[in-house]
Amino acid sequence: MSLPVMTFDERYRAIGARDTRFDGQFVTAVRSTGIYCRPSCPARTPKPENVTFFPTSAAAHEAGYRACKRCLPEAAPGSPQWNLRGDVAARAMRLIADGVVEREGVPGLAARLGYSSRHLTRLLAAELGAGPLALARAHRAHTARMLLVGTDMPIADVAFSAGFASVRQFNDTVREVFGLAPGELRARRHGSGNGRTAPDPAVAPPGEIDLLLPYRAPFDGDGLFAWMRARALPGVESAAERSFARHLRLDGGPGWFELRVDDRERLHLRARLTQLGDLAPLVARARRLFDLDADPQAVDAALSAHAELAPLVARTPGIRVPGAADPHEMLIRAMVGQQITVAAARTALTQLAHELGERVGSADDAERGILFPTMAAIAEHGAEVLRGPAARIRAITGAAAALADGSLRLTLGDDGEAQRGALLAMPGIGPWTADYVRMRVLGDPDVLLPGDVAARAGAAAAGIPSDPVPLDTWAARTAPWRSYLTAHLWRAAPARPPGRAARTRTPKTTITEGSK
Repeated sequence: MSLPVMTFDERYRAIGARDTRFDGQFVTAVRSTGIYCRPSCPARTPKPENVTFFPTSAAAHEAGYRACKRCLPEAAPGSPQWNLRGDVAARAMRLIADGVVEREGVPGLAARLGYSSRHLTRLLAAELGAGPLALARAHRAHTARMLLVGTDMPIADVAFSAGFASVRQFNDTVREVFGLAPGELRARRHGSGNGRTAPDPAVAPPGEIDLLLPYRAPFDGDGLFAWMRARALPGVESAAERSFARHLRLDGGPGWFELRVDDRERLHLRARLTQLGDLAPLVARARRLFDLDADPQAVDAALSAHAELAPLVARTPGIRVPGAADPHEMLIRAMVGQQITVAAARTALTQLAHELGERVGSADDAERGILFPTMAAIAEHGAEVLRGPAARIRAITGAAAALADGSLRLTLGDDGEAQRGALLAMPGIGPWTADYVRMRVLGDPDVLLPGDVAARAGAAAAGIPSDPVPLDTWAARTAPWRSYLTAHLWRAAPARPPGRAARTRTPKTTITEGSK
């Protein structure tokens, strides 16, 4: 699934208009200067005969260009194409952002995608203009730039936080990509004058990192924080009107992060890590959780073209589809939440976390908390904690066991249809759960949940057919943005009075997600 590829002329018009909507979606390389820029770069528009467009900064690096010091293309939000597309290149980009190449090398990345290292390298070079090593190197350079201009971390800490194996490798890469030494790049952060860097990097407490995360406006932060607030598991997560925080398990050990919006509508990420090398994967997870690489103007324009949806888009511009901090956890949360209210699911999951989760932080630590249970713990002891029909408990513990022993794989690099098929083959997992997990874990923008009670209620309120089959048929006109349609329908669903949540008459594949 993908949108039509932009032509050279369309891209050239975008850079002539300095259109910020395309920042992060491609880069403009200029042969006469040897640099590449984001589409909205304020510099004079180059002559078309001097321009080459690349899908990634890594491709521009491989072609011998360096990053523009004026527009800082590495500071742009990520491309929404990596969620919109479901092909191997897009799956590889998601895994690279999650740090798979640093942890497992190119052979590990290739194995996850079902290819040999050589075949994957050829495929990515043909599709994206760069192989996996170059793409991972560009991602490390992006993280390094973000830390250099957004924090006062020591240079050596920046190097290892960005995933470099040595300070020398870090220095060489930063010089090659940006044409500046790391110290010089940091010194320029106050002088850009274009608002693209953090002019006043936050002073984080000792042991914490505070970064600004770019995103495309409009941004429905209030809606995201409300969603998280309704589902936050005490001890594991906390949420307020303008912030969300949680503990989670990372490769290097336990971590904690907080996302909050400040008075200038900037989104901050605060983090505490056991190992600095976990920072880049954590940033990638936070971006997916809050759908920060979405293209809200494209989504809003497409949905508001339909008369029934225009009022919903006008009411909530820039709506986002929440992602997942951990794929395995997401499946368990979805299965526990089937056929019960959000409040009831939150109670059950909180008990599960408190009984089987790992406690982190000392007793006098103000930020002590709980890590969501491992799949092995749920498989072994979940039946002692969970309440409800025996078949449902067996399904949950069975799924956890399959995840723990590897017989069920669930990652953000999965092929969407293959993931859906694997989930549907598991006892107790129906179409709603499989599709909901695909929406949340893969960031698939084109998932409709026609059997969802809240989505159907929202459809009825919007004047759209609300029965599952007619709703599914009607929604086809909104492809490839049906996940965002679903989010709008959840938002449009009338609030239920307390005690009125339908349960026993709900079909087994139907969930009341949006308004529980």
